[in-house]
Amino acid sequence: MASERDSVPNIIGGFKTRGVGENADNEKATKGYAKYFSENSNETKTLRETGRMDMVNKYYDMVTDFYEYGWGQSFHFAPRFSGESFHESILRHEYVLAHKGRFTPGMKVLDIGCGVGGPMRAIARFSGCKVVGINNNPYQIQRGGYHNHKAGLDDLCSYKQSDFMKMDSVEDGEYDGAYAIEATCHSSDKVGCFSQIFKKLKPGASFVGYEWVMVEGRYQPENPQHKKIKFGIEVGDALPNLDTGAQVLDGLRAAGFEIVESYDVAEQFEARRGTIPWYQPLSGSYTPSGFRATPVGRFITSNLVRLLEKVHLAPKGAYQTSQILEEAAVNLVKGGEQGIFTPCFFFHARKPATGAAAAAAK
Repeated sequence: MASERDSVPNIIGGFKTRGVGENADNEKATKGYAKYFSENSNETKTLRETGRMDMVNKYYDMVTDFYEYGWGQSFHFAPRFSGESFHESILRHEYVLAHKGRFTPGMKVLDIGCGVGGPMRAIARFSGCKVVGINNNPYQIQRGGYHNHKAGLDDLCSYKQSDFMKMDSVEDGEYDGAYAIEATCHSSDKVGCFSQIFKKLKPGASFVGYEWVMVEGRYQPENPQHKKIKFGIEVGDALPNLDTGAQVLDGLRAAGFEIVESYDVAEQFEARRGTIPWYQPLSGSYTPSGFRATPVGRFITSNLVRLLEKVHLAPKGAYQTSQILEEAAVNLVKGGEQGIFTPCFFFHARKPATGAAAAAAK
């Protein structure tokens, strides 16, 4: 069976058929995005927090086609066991959330910040639950709906266009679970974001996820090199500000959740012999499947995009977008190699059960 990545069209076809220039003014998006990271200062940090939704939408208007071309339909990382393929590791990472959240057929589950729905489709197939994706980017919702229909999963997978900081279109107390995969790092207020999710869940429901965090004990806020890496990750991935794992857990508790468990998946894999770190795909390998992600491969792709832009086969701003993604890749690898950053801080939080539900749980 072909993987989802195998079905992704080449980058030229992607630009021409998926309508980047039609669904979003890419040049305008890249210029608008740049103002949020003109310098590493308190002023631009405040601008990223207050203009978060505009910043994130501009970012995903720019990068969605690049992500699908270079990564697949699941926009996240995963460390690998020896002998496990990239796609197997991505699926396992998603299945773990379905298992930890105890998602089963008949349940209704929220996917917070669902992207184009790769994890949604995997979790729906694996667990049989109905997944409702929350996303405020129209182009990604369009892409996700296309993929759902093509996969024959319209009955299990759907979308609601909404900012996860204000989910007015999502019913309160109606969902049996929720998950977020490397998504709530885009929030400027963890307590506000997690409080919205808390409201949508039934008592006793689980919220599970992977969060991007700076690693306490390793990341030194006053270290100039560490600060540069952190800012480079924020620039390349549209993040208002990266928190630590402890800050994420504090935000969950402040929103009303109980913490069932939490740990850094990357750290667990580090302790196993022969495993492959989450950032390896960005480092690349000089093989037919891994060459695109090598520094040389990224250099060739970047210059190809510049050429395509000049001959009008790629939208204006595409080359600048590729440079933003290059900045992200370089600093993500540095953060991973130095152990100061992880994209897979796992948490399992639960909305407290009440009344009969609490008594039944005892």
